[in-house]
Amino acid sequence: MELGQLRTFEAVVVHRTVTGAAIALGLAPASVAEQLRTLEGSLGTALFERSPRGMTPTRAGHRLLPWARRLLDQAEQARREVADVRPVLRLGALGAVAATHVPGVLARLAERCPGLDVALHTDPARDRLLHGVAAGSLDAVLLLDAPGPLGALGFALPPVQLAHLDLEDVPLALVAAPGSPPSGQRLLVNGPGCSFRLAGDRLFGPGTERLRTGDIATTRACAERGLGMALLPESAVRAHLATGTLHPLAAPAAAPLRLRLIWRADHSSAPALRETLRETLHAAFHAAAGPR
Repeated sequence: MELGQLRTFEAVVVHRTVTGAAIALGLAPASVAEQLRTLEGSLGTALFERSPRGMTPTRAGHRLLPWARRLLDQAEQARREVADVRPVLRLGALGAVAATHVPGVLARLAERCPGLDVALHTDPARDRLLHGVAAGSLDAVLLLDAPGPLGALGFALPPVQLAHLDLEDVPLALVAAPGSPPSGQRLLVNGPGCSFRLAGDRLFGPGTERLRTGDIATTRACAERGLGMALLPESAVRAHLATGTLHPLAAPAAAPLRLRLIWRADHSSAPALRETLRETLHAAFHAAAGPR
């Protein structure tokens, strides 16, 4: 077995297709397929069940997965120690929280871990961030979720073991233009995977008409023009409520979303770095917030 073959194997587990793994790895699909065949040949067993719906690990594939991650992590740890590389936290963040919440997280890390370098990667797509954690290209990600188990908001998780830490609540506000009717309006939304759209779906169910508008700024502007009501983070509409261009609607209480730090639980490389991250952010946020 070669490390490159194990990386390819893990990428196919995460992305479920040769093409998806090839795009993630920057390889040709033929190269990915050949590496899989070579790995399966060296082990003498099939690692995937192949179907038109994608590739799923066989029992042997499931047994290999933790070993692959352990070997890849140990190789990365050896590289860092031999090269005396300064620790770098590869942190992903959902675009919706990048401007409002990520600076606070980075400030807390800088204050409590001055020797830590952070490489920040923002992305509007939650799936790409989660796949980055699953594939090992990101150490951790900051996402929005509903209280409860991971994915309680209604999004799918990659087929790896994930752990999380709740950092803080993100309150939501249902708003519309002044003079808008209190009920029966369209709900202005972003794309299907948007955290605030998923929260609106949980709050209103299928009976309310949706009008797709776009990101937070666009949805807010459409609400100001009277095109419908919008469920948005309270921080994004606070100034507009104060100036009267928007007003709050009486509606069933929308539970706050949670800002969550998510990482791959079975990673063994740089365990001290991840434990420092977890303990630092837990102390920084929860000491300030007090008991919930």
